[in-house]
This record gives sequence, C-alpha cells and structure tokens, in this order.
Amino acid sequence: MKKILILALAVVAFSCKNKSTEKSTTVVTTAENSAEKTYDFDLEGHRGARGLMPENSIPAFKKALDLGVNTLEMDVVITKDKKVLVSHDLWFNRDFCLDSVGKPIAEKDSMRFNIYQHTYAEVQKYDCGSIGNPKFPEQEKQHVTKPLLNDVFNMAENYKSEKTGDFSYNIELKSDPRADNLYHPEPKKFSELVIKTIEDSGIPKERIVLQSFDFRILQYLHENHPEYQLSALVYKDGIDTNMKKLGFVPAIYSPEYNMLSKESIDSLHQKEMKVIPWTVNDTTAMKQLLEWKVDGIITDYPNRALPFRS
Repeated sequence: MKKILILALAVVAFSCKNKSTEKSTTVVTTAENSAEKTYDFDLEGHRGARGLMPENSIPAFKKALDLGVNTLEMDVVITKDKKVLVSHDLWFNRDFCLDSVGKPIAEKDSMRFNIYQHTYAEVQKYDCGSIGNPKFPEQEKQHVTKPLLNDVFNMAENYKSEKTGDFSYNIELKSDPRADNLYHPEPKKFSELVIKTIEDSGIPKERIVLQSFDFRILQYLHENHPEYQLSALVYKDGIDTNMKKLGFVPAIYSPEYNMLSKESIDSLHQKEMKVIPWTVNDTTAMKQLLEWKVDGIITDYPNRALPFRS
C-alpha cells in the first residue's frame, strides 16, 4: 500500500509542470508573423521545442537552435547505471513512448517502466517519438531515444545553423522527496552526478542554470556549488511563502505563468530575482507578460515568441 501511495504522489508531483502547457496548446495563435512591439527577453525552448519535435530529444534541441533560442530548457533523471539522462518523466510515458520491443504501453503498466531501474543501454531500446504526442498536433513524428545530458552538450556545442549564436542551458533536476531511492537518488547524489557531467563538459558555469521544484536540490546546490545560477520552479503558494521555504534568494524565480501579475513581477525584481515563467504557449499571454517585464519566457513553441523579440 505504501508503494502504491508513493507512486500516486509521484504522479501528482511530476505532472504539475504539464498543467498550463496542456491548456495552452489549444489556443489559436494570431501573432506568429508580426508583433506590434518587441522586447529584450530570454527565449527558452521548453524541452527543446516540444510543440514542434519530440520532447527532450536531439532533434528538438536542434530545432530550438535553428529557431535562435537564447536557452535550451530540459529535464534530467538518473538511470540505474548512474547516467544523467535527458527526460521529463521518471518513467516511459505511454502517451508517446513505445516499449523496448516497439509495443504500446498499457495504461495499467505506465509507471512500472521506471527509468531508474533501467540501464542507459536498456533505455535506448525505447522509441519516444514515432507515435507522436496527441497533446501537440504540430509535433513532427520520428523515432527518437532519450539522450544523455552529455550527448546534448556535445551536439549543441558543435551544431551550426544560420540562427545559432550564444546560448545557455536551463537544466531541471526531476526530484521529489516522495520518490527518493525509488525513481531517483537522494538530492546530494543526484546533484553531484549532474554537476560532474557539466564540469566534465567544459561548458562555462555562467552558461548554466540549474532549476528544480524540489527545494532540497536547490538548497544543496546553494550550499555546495554557489557558483551556479539557480532557478526556483513553483506551481503553488505565494512569493513570501516560497522564499521562506527555500531559505535564500535564487537568481531566478520561475512560476507557472498564470500565477504572475505586474505587481508580483515588480516585487520579485525588487528582491533582485529574474522572473522566467513556464510554460507560455499563448501569444496573448506572452505579450502581456512581456509588457509586465518578465525576463524570459519558457515555451513549447519558440516560433510563436520570435515576433516579440527585439
């Protein structure tokens, strides 16, 4: 019973970042080709460019770079053999993944396919792109496997296109206290595996942001790796409550976008935090947030935000 409860809680915890995304994909976009006013902001491709290519895949990150994003946003989990893998879900999501022999995953088995119980070699047997994602009808269907964080670094650092310029990485550590040692390591081990991968890559620290909904991760990084920029992901509670729980002022405050107002953005700026909301796919919401002076936008559709960028 305890295990079932933990699994249920994990579903809730790791689904929260999807809420606004699913609602916003139904919005009809009218500002893709023109914008009345432009802004200077950090354009972040959510999970690469999830609205256009399979999420958190090499093709998604290439697409984001082709579009000229400022930042590649992605999620990482840990495999059984302690590899840092780029994946939002801690299991193989039946909505868009086929199992290791190419068969659909039954709903009753959906959370049984735990990535933390798979080696990286075993992970590569799962196709997470050919069937597409029904929530994103514009997404191109193609066979993809979940890449290592190091593979994304190697591709991105060597990829050249007409739009590729200076860019950064925003890396979310997918962690929750209720899933420790079941779907991922505890915060110290999880954090150190990610830090080692970054440091082995040679990418300058100023081009890296580390983010999490799990404040234990952020607290550990703040204490032990203060040289990194940290972003507090939030989906509930007010600013003061979240700051009290966190215990320090991070470089970035990253809430679900519909939690923000002009007043809250002004308050966050007064506290010397940048404000970068997720996941903004509606161009009307983009325009409003930019008018309120957010510092960046995380979106599944970087192409929709391009007309707003100066």
